[in-house]
Order: sequence, then C-alpha cells, then structure tokens
Amino acid sequence: MKEELSHTESLKIINEMITEAKNNYEQSGSFYFLLWGWVVMIANLGHFILDKYTSFEYPFIFWALTIPAGIAAAWYSSKQKKEAQTTTHLARLYGEVWAALGVCLILSLFFMSKINYNHSAVILMLAGVGTYLSGRMLKFRPLVFGAIALWASAIVCFNLPMTDQYLVGAIGILLGYLIPGYLLKSAEK
Repeated sequence: MKEELSHTESLKIINEMITEAKNNYEQSGSFYFLLWGWVVMIANLGHFILDKYTSFEYPFIFWALTIPAGIAAAWYSSKQKKEAQTTTHLARLYGEVWAALGVCLILSLFFMSKINYNHSAVILMLAGVGTYLSGRMLKFRPLVFGAIALWASAIVCFNLPMTDQYLVGAIGILLGYLIPGYLLKSAEK
C-alpha cells in the first residue's frame, strides 16, 4: 500500500536532498577550482613569458597541460558519481552548467580568429559565469567575488594586446579560481 506524504514531509525530503547535493559539491568543488586554477594560471604565465621574452616559436605549448588536467577532472568526476548515493536535480544542474560552459570555452578557442583573438577575455567572461552560478548554488560568497574578479579581468583583456592578455588572465584566475578554491577547501573541513 502506497502512503502519501504530507506537505511538511515532502518539503523536508526536498530540503534534505538539496542539502545533500550542496554538501556533495562543497566537499569536492574545491578540487575543480584548484586543478583548473593552477593549470590555467601556469599556462597563461608560461605563454606570456615565452611570447614576451623569448623567440620560441610555440609559446602556446604550456596549454598542453590542459589535456592531462581534463583527463584528471573526468576521472575525478566519474569517481565522485560512483561514490554519490543519490543524484539530485541540483547536482545534475551544477554539472550541466559547467558542461555547457566547457562547450562554449572550446568553441571560443576554435573561432578565436573570428573574435579578433580576444579569446582570453571571452574565456574569462565564461569562467566568471560558471564561478558566479557555482557561488550562488553553493551559497559561497568568495566564488561570487571570484566571478567579479574574472569579469573585471575580461574587461581589462579587451583593451590589451594579445600577449599581455595572458598575464591578466593569470591574475584573473588567481583571484577568481585559486583564492576562492582554497577558501572553499578550508570550508570543506
């Protein structure tokens, strides 16, 4: 015999599911911000230094770091999904937001010549959107402030030559990903 839930019981279950989803991402969210924060900051700095101060023909070589980072992120995500006891709508939405932004990031790289090589600014704007939404979903203000730092960096990038955009991108990622990522990690304990 099927029992119907009261309005209060239904709200309690929904609230518990939202709390559980929030806790799952609070416990693993810092991994992604720290992983991508370090990789993208090193790639930006490496590209900037090689392009500005050397005659090395391939200054973009540092961006190859994103390949093993992507593999590590996919492996970690798969592991997290297997360990999760439930998958809530909020958890799926969180993942879908970052997946959609990932597609936009890749598209902006493929068509960087069409956007006059302002891809750093566009990528910082998209990273800001993901960071802002993550901050709102997790109710974690440092991520919201990190998003503002990423958007401010994007504005600066739009007004700089391409090489200098990599230095600003590294600073933006430090302020928008790494500092909030470490604050999130300390909140997870």
